[in-house]
Amino acid sequence: MFLYPYVGKHLNNIIKINMETVKIGNQEWLTENLNVDHFNNGDEIEQIESAEDWLMHLKEKKPAWCYYENDASNGKKYGKLYNWYAINDPRGIAPKGYHIPSDTEWTELTDYLDGVPANPNDVIGSGTIAGPKMKNDSGWNNSENGTNDSGFSALPAGKRSGFDGNFANIGETGYWWSSTEDYKTKAYGRILLPNTHYGIKEGRIYKETEFKESGFSVRCLRD
Repeated sequence: MFLYPYVGKHLNNIIKINMETVKIGNQEWLTENLNVDHFNNGDEIEQIESAEDWLMHLKEKKPAWCYYENDASNGKKYGKLYNWYAINDPRGIAPKGYHIPSDTEWTELTDYLDGVPANPNDVIGSGTIAGPKMKNDSGWNNSENGTNDSGFSALPAGKRSGFDGNFANIGETGYWWSSTEDYKTKAYGRILLPNTHYGIKEGRIYKETEFKESGFSVRCLRD
């Protein structure tokens, strides 16, 4: 693991942040979820709390973030949840020298940890080896921890629904955006499941397309 200094703007102040990273294959990932509330040019990203405001605000396709259940203590552990419009904004939210990973870059990560190329037609098989390697060895409910052999240190931050604005699955499931659009209303992300999901032994990480209005975690990749 490596530590890199980052100098960023926040309310006209210069803040030096030490960011821990991990090298996985040919990629270098931050080991924590993003937790910023300003774009790189200093503009504020709007925080939205109520479900009604979340949905109304997003009809205009505006960037937004929230804490899970609007509890700032969740932000300290899990980072913030962002809609896709925030991560796709040209003002940028990734620290200098980093970017939001594309769908292809997420696949490179999970393929490397799986040891074999993922089969897009295999519902259960893809990501079943990578998932436990990416899960942190603490912080998951009901003994759902992984080995964290990869050093990725994934935590189950849950999500905010883009359908009804409700929160779900903290402690059980992790959700992360990619920068890749699926079509007009959706974009690709990754979901890291519990070890047992609907009675099936899983613990896998898999590719999913989600409404852009959803609130997901963000993990950054070095340029």
